[in-house]
Amino acid sequence: MRILVTGGAGFIGSALVRHLIRSTGHEVLNLDALTYAGTLTALAPIADDPRYRFVHADVCDAAAVGAAIHDFRPDVITHLAAESHVDRSIDGPGAFVQTNVVGTFTMLTAARAYWQGLSQTDRAAFRFHHISTDEVFGSLGPTGAFTEETPYDPRSPYSASKAASDHLVSAWGHTYDLPVLVTNCSNNYGPYHFPEKMIPLMIVKAMAGEALPVYGRGENVRDWLFVEDHVRALQAVFERGVPGRRYNIGGSAERRNIDVVETLCATLDRLRPREKGGSYAEQIGFVADRPGHDQRYAIDATRIRAELGWVPQESFESGLEMTIRWYLDNAAWWQPLVDRQAADVRRGLNGQMERSA
Repeated sequence: MRILVTGGAGFIGSALVRHLIRSTGHEVLNLDALTYAGTLTALAPIADDPRYRFVHADVCDAAAVGAAIHDFRPDVITHLAAESHVDRSIDGPGAFVQTNVVGTFTMLTAARAYWQGLSQTDRAAFRFHHISTDEVFGSLGPTGAFTEETPYDPRSPYSASKAASDHLVSAWGHTYDLPVLVTNCSNNYGPYHFPEKMIPLMIVKAMAGEALPVYGRGENVRDWLFVEDHVRALQAVFERGVPGRRYNIGGSAERRNIDVVETLCATLDRLRPREKGGSYAEQIGFVADRPGHDQRYAIDATRIRAELGWVPQESFESGLEMTIRWYLDNAAWWQPLVDRQAADVRRGLNGQMERSA
């Protein structure tokens, strides 16, 4: 098949592109605006493959999107392009509305126009696959998990913008019969993750001998999903999922933030002990919590397991060790991002920016 991936230079998008080129016979077109978190270096391992091509374009640019779709003639559009950092959404929500809402509308409009011009057989086979987040469901109490039927209750500008985009995709399916799929995933981690997100940030700061800034008291709970497991799930959904169906994707790996950081420190202690001795856990410090910080997320992935046969291959511990090893071996990839993009700057404190001590 021909797969058009928006946001293919981002974290999950680049993992999906690498997976499709390495593990399938599909052709891939990567459409990406190359914003601060988009790095073509994440595609270097497959950049010269004849089944891969790249178009530098913004999903909000209707002319560029339409031209790319018309030229490539995809069987599947997997829409991952999005602003995704909650702290940045607190400081600058406008960019999130533009990319996540207007960009999704632009993609849907172009996809529908293209789909309507296909043969009956190709129309039936076409899929528009929208990749979203568990954050659209809001915050859980100490028990329970999000299912595909959980009502939406977004709490941040980021999750509100993703909720809006989810609803647009659903509406285009119901109103125009566009064959759509929506997936909502839990927190991803893995190689090539931009170092403003929690796990890569902690690795980078630990190696620099800096304080490891844990929000609040570290009691917030997330369900963690290794990115390679996620992209295998995405492939299963757009290849075998039922149009109009939603699929939750989670790693069944709930952890408190403080437990994640402590496990990370213990793994680093083993893989690269501190020169001055002691544990990296000595660098843990607590900082002001994120405004409106959701307490707990958890995913019930029963549907995708039962209907599509997908299960994660990595435990949290095995995935985390693979991730840490990758960052230890690839400072040449992430160090320029820290230096150039100020990835270690704290954002989301009522418009204030401060560098963690």
